[in-house]
Amino acid sequence: MTTTSTQNKSDYDVLLPGGTKIEMVEVEGGTFMMGSEEREREKPIHEVKVPNFHIGKHPVTQEQWVAVMGDNPARFRGRAHPVDRVRWHDTQAFLKKLNQLVNEAFRLPSEAEWEYAARGGKYNQGLQYAGSKKLKEVGWYDENSNGQTQPVGLKLPNELGIFDMSGNVWERCADHWHENYEGAPVDGSAWITGGEKHRRVVRGGSWDDYDGSCRPSLRYWYLTNNRNFNIGFRLARY
Repeated sequence: MTTTSTQNKSDYDVLLPGGTKIEMVEVEGGTFMMGSEEREREKPIHEVKVPNFHIGKHPVTQEQWVAVMGDNPARFRGRAHPVDRVRWHDTQAFLKKLNQLVNEAFRLPSEAEWEYAARGGKYNQGLQYAGSKKLKEVGWYDENSNGQTQPVGLKLPNELGIFDMSGNVWERCADHWHENYEGAPVDGSAWITGGEKHRRVVRGGSWDDYDGSCRPSLRYWYLTNNRNFNIGFRLARY
């Protein structure tokens, strides 16, 4: 498999079997204030310095999943819909096989990377959702989703040109679940010490959630061995 350049020098596409591609966006590193005062699990607000990394322009789609894995676990079928009903262990199997195919080092984003990217990175405008003050402009949630996932990339992107970071599907991150940010890393890395490794962080809200769950700072968890039709994931790499 090969990679090709896109319109931005540091963005690139990864070509999969059958001509399917994964679009990656470069996120220039920087320092941001992670968390919020909205809920206890989002406290304390703390400064994090995130290095440069790449993140998927969209959540992993069913077309991309099938190109790598050959099956489709999703409940809401559609080639451009995000893949759903994936366990933590399923994402790890996908990553292992994908990396073998394309000779890359894809992984799940850390919680800090995810939030930094959702907020717009160095171009953060302080918007309530990932790309807008109005969720309906950037995301699918309980009021506009028609009770299911929707094809990726139909709403407006955020400041970095990334789509669907508010709503559509919750996105799995690498971190163990911790009840708050006391003792969290400040270098952008995944928090995989302590906490509960069988509960991993999910971010972004979904088609089945109300608007408050789709804020960039909102954090929740899901069991590693369980599937749900509102949970998917997004790729990251350095």
